[in-house]
Amino acid sequence: MHPGIHAEKEPDKVACRFEPSGVTLTYRELNERSMQGAQLFHALGLRFGDHIAFCLQNDEHFHPLCWAAQRSGLYYTAISTRLSAPEVEYIVGDCDARVFITTQRLGKLATEMASCCPKLLARYTVHGDVPGFERFEEALAAQPAVPLAEELEGAPMLYSSGTTGRPKGVKHPLVRAPLGDAPALARAVGGIYQMDESTRYLSPAPLYHSAPLAFTMSLLRIGATVMVMEKFDAQDALRIIETQRITHAQWVPTMFVRMLKLPEPERARYDTSSLRFAIHAAAPCPVPVKQQMIAWWGPVLFEYYAGTEGQGFVMIDSKQWLENPGSVGQPLGCSVHILNDDFEELPPGEIGGIYFESNTHYEYHKAPEKTADAQSPQGWSTLGDVGYLSETGYLYLTDRRAFMIISGGVNIYPQETENCLITHPKVADVAVFGVPSEAFGEEVKAVVQPLRMADAGPELEQALINWCREQIADLKCPRSVDFMEELPRHPTGKLYKRLLKDRYWGNKTSRIV
Repeated sequence: MHPGIHAEKEPDKVACRFEPSGVTLTYRELNERSMQGAQLFHALGLRFGDHIAFCLQNDEHFHPLCWAAQRSGLYYTAISTRLSAPEVEYIVGDCDARVFITTQRLGKLATEMASCCPKLLARYTVHGDVPGFERFEEALAAQPAVPLAEELEGAPMLYSSGTTGRPKGVKHPLVRAPLGDAPALARAVGGIYQMDESTRYLSPAPLYHSAPLAFTMSLLRIGATVMVMEKFDAQDALRIIETQRITHAQWVPTMFVRMLKLPEPERARYDTSSLRFAIHAAAPCPVPVKQQMIAWWGPVLFEYYAGTEGQGFVMIDSKQWLENPGSVGQPLGCSVHILNDDFEELPPGEIGGIYFESNTHYEYHKAPEKTADAQSPQGWSTLGDVGYLSETGYLYLTDRRAFMIISGGVNIYPQETENCLITHPKVADVAVFGVPSEAFGEEVKAVVQPLRMADAGPELEQALINWCREQIADLKCPRSVDFMEELPRHPTGKLYKRLLKDRYWGNKTSRIV
């Protein structure tokens, strides 16, 4: 299971196509470029277990670079292009990268990285020259397109997006497995989501995120065609589904919201009948949003709950979800436990920390204390989320533990309030969190991104508060609403809520991170 097999069988088959540019990469090109990359890393002295890092946009250089490391027995770290140079420098240094690759299209960030990380053996750039960097395309061209004498499986080592603090590198142990000995996810996708060589998969999110990277790399192992959006646009995504006859795609809930907010005539223009699996994850999906998506696309939505750590997997299909609305599903290949603060298991219906029991092993790179903090005394691990199990074993997420609001001694989970507000016709995005209150310690605050900034003001603020009071308990409703043109949201759907909270807390202390 690797692209070289498909390069021999169907060399001219499209492995990747990038939209809207239309740039394509055949299996022959993917295989040859990745072999040249592997030869380059080997010539630089990198060996099994060494590390490379890169900060690239969604383009034709991304997957050949990943496969160059994957077939060289290397760790590789894909870094968000939305980070600042000091943040990128921290990750490059922390992961002990020997080689760093970026793109001239990142401009200022690429230039600022030229003098960072003195331990690097080499720095490369694509799509143009940057002082202090060599051209990656030229370095590849000097290498033969032949396999290394020993091709061993490498692995990604991705960093958490840092929504609640310093990002952590999630490291899984490497074994000296020969190229083609696929990881569990690659072996599982065919059975779970019925993926094979005929699959036409749409990846609308940045490839540096865990799920898009893992799924697209797995699909290239089995010979599928991967369509990658260079940047997400709701209407463009619908166009690609129709024109490219997409069979599978993976989304985050904010993408659903943006598609649903399109005028009805625009949504009705596109034929989405080719779509058999609309997979979604990364953030909880509000019940009304998912109901509308199933009504629009049919029972093709498949949700899962998991993390970069890979210690557990929970999934649910549309039929199960309609019978258990709001659930993220039942565990597959693992067990789920709900624990209180004393690590005692809670009965169905009671809210607590969500812990996975599985055979997967990982650590947070250079952070044994963070690895330990994510473990229970029983040896189970958590992603830091809170939820409960139903009597029938379906898992429901309540919120991130770090974002719980304690107001007058009552625990309030912002997700329910956010799910209510996002359904208002004038709301494009929303964040709810606790802010200081002399009377109650904390009170509920909403920050809203309206569809039209011209609507922002006291009238809309009161309308949104009233909207909540009609649907949820008063204690969960925002006491005030502020407006922003755009919330600080990661393209993968995760909200940088910490950045918003810091504006309101200042130097105050709180148990909320």
